[in-house]
Amino acid sequence: MKQLMMTGNEAIARGFYEAGGKIATSYPGSPTVQILEAAKQYEGVYGEFSTNEKVALEVAIGGSFAGVRSMVSMKHVGVNIAADPLMTFTETPTNGGFVLISGDDPGLKSSQNEQDNRVFGKFANMLILDPSDAQDAKDFAKKAFDLSEKYETPVMIRITSRLCHSRSIVNVEERLESVKEVFKKDGKYCMIPPNSNKAQYFMKDRVQSLADDTETIDLNKLEAGHSKDVLIITSGLPYVYVKELGLEIDVLKLGMVYPLSKSYIEKITSGYKKIVVIEEMMPFIQNELKLMGIESVGKEYFSFTGELDATSIHNGLLEAGLISGDIKSGKMDLPTVNRQPLFCAGCPHRPIFDILKKSKAKMVIGDIGCYSLGVLSPTEISHSIISMGASVGITKGIRKAMSLGQKEEPIVSLIGDGTFFHSGIPSFINLLHQQEDFENMTFLILDNRTTAMTGGQHNGGSGNFNEKDDLHVDIKSLLETIGFKRVIEVDQYDYKATKKIIDDEIGFNGLSIVIAKGQCALKYKVKKTPYYVDPEICIACKSCIRTNCPPLKMKKYDGIEKMKSSIDEDMCVGCGICAQVCPVGAIKLVTDRKEV
Repeated sequence: MKQLMMTGNEAIARGFYEAGGKIATSYPGSPTVQILEAAKQYEGVYGEFSTNEKVALEVAIGGSFAGVRSMVSMKHVGVNIAADPLMTFTETPTNGGFVLISGDDPGLKSSQNEQDNRVFGKFANMLILDPSDAQDAKDFAKKAFDLSEKYETPVMIRITSRLCHSRSIVNVEERLESVKEVFKKDGKYCMIPPNSNKAQYFMKDRVQSLADDTETIDLNKLEAGHSKDVLIITSGLPYVYVKELGLEIDVLKLGMVYPLSKSYIEKITSGYKKIVVIEEMMPFIQNELKLMGIESVGKEYFSFTGELDATSIHNGLLEAGLISGDIKSGKMDLPTVNRQPLFCAGCPHRPIFDILKKSKAKMVIGDIGCYSLGVLSPTEISHSIISMGASVGITKGIRKAMSLGQKEEPIVSLIGDGTFFHSGIPSFINLLHQQEDFENMTFLILDNRTTAMTGGQHNGGSGNFNEKDDLHVDIKSLLETIGFKRVIEVDQYDYKATKKIIDDEIGFNGLSIVIAKGQCALKYKVKKTPYYVDPEICIACKSCIRTNCPPLKMKKYDGIEKMKSSIDEDMCVGCGICAQVCPVGAIKLVTDRKEV
């Protein structure tokens, strides 16, 4: 059997392929981006990054209706966007196998919250699988499609950030083709009240059947230790950390975390004096045991937030009096240097934030994307970040509240092009509802021609700039069609012209939209002639440093007492913003440098 080293994401994609999967959809969001990128490389697979998670889910639902095995992947908060069709789809019987991958993010590595989507899966009456390593991820993906078709249920595979990106050895097998019969036109997919009422009982019976068949489904595993007093119940990545400790304690590894069979759990736990549940985030398994009347401990000793690891589990078991030894420190022997998140060299967002810092904008409402960095030092200009596309509606709400209080302070709202297409368009349509001419709102659409933060995937307008993409929506034309009268396009790299327009629009007593256009330097591999600093002219005012570009720093030059600006020419992509903000012309193209 062939073996490969794979990430958890790659392993899920491989399991989808081996199971005969044909349609894979997603909206890019860490930690699950790599699943679709890996899946669509396989022959016979149709893969797409859809405009948002709801659309991605709906495309996969259509594939399942038509009898082919379909998978949709998204980060945990993406399930919130997809919830409307999901909560109805789970009432219907699946045709082709259907799997939803939820990438949860304990520790908030790249997310605005830390929700535990096992709760969402139960809420939606879905079977929930929780893999522990890459081999599990592949095997569970294959098993999920079989279970989906056998029990006519959508299946959630809940995977966490560290498992998504960590690597381990995976046994690779051949693909098995699988196509169910075509779409059945029998009314079971028409969720109007008469059918939906029956569907509630269908869901209840389906969940009970899954629970009853726990042992034949065979995804849970009891591993015997040498002590019969204590049983650890765990799942997912915490299982791996428990094994690292080498404890002489029995361990029940749950691969299927919902539904749990009461009779099965009672049979397994009988005879133990103490049941310890080790799980990340919410006490999901612990609460399920409590509903069964089975006493257990867990969150009393293990954190409700962040990631668990072998050290925190050791310390929790020590506090519970279940093992002996000393408290372990989680600190590394060698200190690590924190890396401040920065905009990339040549990022078109940097001049916008520099302009806003110098403007009269006292309130800036941010959104999700690379420009979220605007809330951090040294920029520190954004005052709100909630969710994808929320900035537009929030801005309207603030403006209305201020108007009621007779406050006329201007508000600036930020949204990226990817986020605009994801969920911003309905909010922009709503802006015109009961809008007053005097309400000062300036909306900056930062159009860098890609979905940059997740790796440069396409969006609804990328085809205007990239011949490889087939979506060509023009943002300005769309906004004008909606009914906006004051829509202005600017080149973000033309600093002075952009600054004048933004300042003018902030001062305009009404609603205006500025589309700031400039390609993502990383995605489009921008590399123009770099710049250098002439230290004899530089006055060390730090105007260039404040643009927050990685190649720029202050340094000591030979023969000059005062520190001056400098540019790492290997990092510089030649965007020219620093040269445009320099008040004395000390920053020049390296091709203009005079040899000494």
